[in-house]
Amino acid sequence: MRANACSHYLCDMGKPLILVTNDDGIVAPGIRALVEVAAQLGEVVVVAPDSPQSGQGHAITIREPLRLQHVRVFPGIEAWESSGTPVDCVKLARHVVLKNRRIDLCVSGINHGSNASINIIYSGTLSAAMEASLEGIKSIGFSLLDHSFEADFEASKPWVRRIMEYALSDRFPPGKLLNVNIPRLPADQIRGIRVCRQAEARWVEDFVEGRDPHGQPYYWLTGKFVNLDPKDDTDIWALENGYISVVPSMHDLTDYLMLKQISFEDETATSESARLFG
Repeated sequence: MRANACSHYLCDMGKPLILVTNDDGIVAPGIRALVEVAAQLGEVVVVAPDSPQSGQGHAITIREPLRLQHVRVFPGIEAWESSGTPVDCVKLARHVVLKNRRIDLCVSGINHGSNASINIIYSGTLSAAMEASLEGIKSIGFSLLDHSFEADFEASKPWVRRIMEYALSDRFPPGKLLNVNIPRLPADQIRGIRVCRQAEARWVEDFVEGRDPHGQPYYWLTGKFVNLDPKDDTDIWALENGYISVVPSMHDLTDYLMLKQISFEDETATSESARLFG
């Protein structure tokens, strides 16, 4: 390819269609940063929640109707806000807004706060991207380790673009999912990208009890994150050492090691029980 030639997915196939969503809400600064990068690479359509939906995981709305409204939030970009969860937004994009169109890439974020390690289980950001991957769409969840609404995403943008360009290439198969976390550092202090595994960790939780004005008790969840995995091949290690972590993720929760070990068969098992459980 000539040095000034465009990449093959833009030359041969036209601009790719990129779906952008998040869990912080359609007016969050993080999604604006992601839209700005995505618009440099393809045609962008935004379908995102009309309010913050952090911690929703893979929740979907089934007990009430969903609302979908066209909004003018990003200049020159088609955008829709939904009353539903992040996963609802991807479903609506796939089956309503972009029905009969092929989505080349779904990107979710940029989340305000970490979605590394066990946080992927609770994350609406990652669940939205995972829903897209279940539909056979290439997908990425992006997060910046800064919970502030005023978080600065400028240092993230070149790295976000680089990872999106990789995902749009033929090297990244359809339906695959990346969990990308970016340390809160100035651009010149980010050391690079580490492809790594999800660290083993947990939340040590507590509930703070209080009383409402009517004297009734309420409980407010709090806790701290505990890393149980000190090895240097994890996302937590990468982030603590100034790297962007990229974890290839999937929805298959099978414990393959236990699959080989567990058995309900014993010496007195009948042939019928062996057939059922063996």
